[in-house]
Amino acid sequence: MTSTSTTPKASATRGPDHTAPEPVDGRTTHEARDASASNATVNATGTGIVPSRLEAALARLRPVFDRIAEGTIAREQDHVLPVEPVRWLVDAGFARLRVPTDFGGDGLTIPELAEVLIELATADSNLPQVFRGHIAFVEDRLQAAPGGERDAWLRRFAAGEIVGNAWSETGAGALGTSQTKLERRGDRWVLNGRKFYTTGSIFAEWTDVTADRDGDAVTAIVRTGQPGVAISDDWDGFGQQLTGTGTIVFTDAEVEDAHVALFDDRFRYQTALYQLVLLAVLAGIAAATERDTAQAIRDRTRVYSHGVASLVRDDAQIQAVVGEISSVAYTASTLVRGVAEAVQDAADTAGLRDTEADLAANVLAEIRSAQAQVVLSESVPRAATLVFNTLGASATSRAKGLDRHWRNARTVASHNPVIYKARIVGDWSINDTPPPFIWNIGTAPSPTP
Repeated sequence: MTSTSTTPKASATRGPDHTAPEPVDGRTTHEARDASASNATVNATGTGIVPSRLEAALARLRPVFDRIAEGTIAREQDHVLPVEPVRWLVDAGFARLRVPTDFGGDGLTIPELAEVLIELATADSNLPQVFRGHIAFVEDRLQAAPGGERDAWLRRFAAGEIVGNAWSETGAGALGTSQTKLERRGDRWVLNGRKFYTTGSIFAEWTDVTADRDGDAVTAIVRTGQPGVAISDDWDGFGQQLTGTGTIVFTDAEVEDAHVALFDDRFRYQTALYQLVLLAVLAGIAAATERDTAQAIRDRTRVYSHGVASLVRDDAQIQAVVGEISSVAYTASTLVRGVAEAVQDAADTAGLRDTEADLAANVLAEIRSAQAQVVLSESVPRAATLVFNTLGASATSRAKGLDRHWRNARTVASHNPVIYKARIVGDWSINDTPPPFIWNIGTAPSPTP
């Protein structure tokens, strides 16, 4: 989606011409966004990106990204959780990228954040996913009603406190229910339950937990270091192994009143934002695959007798394969930028909740994120496989670490099953059916006799 706004349709319907509406003051969403930034400059890119603001953040972060990249293969091979890299990032201000400048943050837009995530994923694909829950919780606080509690959270983020995720459960829980319970005991709330896929929480000061409170779906924000919270690094996936996606057990963990909220009060575009982070990870993996493949070919001196050039780098067949990989990397980053623009448009209408403008922007954010997922879930793992067509059996050496690109891409692509996203996009395209903004997973109900 481009940054140009047109007159919206009467409802949140389908179509390539469907763009997010203009704000009521007549400015485009990007003009309004940039005008409100405290360090706004002329936005010559037309992409919701203010070069000086983004470049200032990247200038601070790129040396950290380089340092992270130096140890990526060793961490993967030895299963060393990136505790130090996470701290390097936090110390460099990664936790505050979306926090407004008035609260000590960088005030980046979502498209600007996406650029940073792609670069970080190119250095180490685990790390953007580590911060995925934090990114969503920051967004939730940005959209919360102004007041002391919201301001306190924004200052925590600016100071470097981060939030992990604890939503998913395994086992026999019924579809749409939570086995984790929040109960009142005297003058306090206590939390009991077991969560899995708790990405990022093992590195974080806080974790964002979904729970049942007397039949209501709620979120509870819990300190990870407090009594009654036990975190395990027991994620055994073959990819994205260092995201801290393991188990948390809550045993009478106390929760403050101010840290409990109805789940329905969360920001509507959260699913699109969560998916955007994963798409940025895939784009970074594609870029790293291109980088590593091209470098390995430049360094290669051995050739096959039935090749078509005296140097591998000059072999037209090899060049064509790398051209495919490069094209996927370009497509991935381009799609991520388009999704980021759509998600930003949804953020810009959040103050108009349940209006036609808000619904239209949220529908498009969901659709754009799903469309990109359908494409990248196939193309990026394939690109990560093509590298092995260029280098021969030596490319499978564990010391080279080239297998990590496919393992990590395939694991990311397995999140939020893509077959359902393709159907949702198709139903929208054919029947104008809006996508679901929230979905869940659990044990299927027993068949009716």
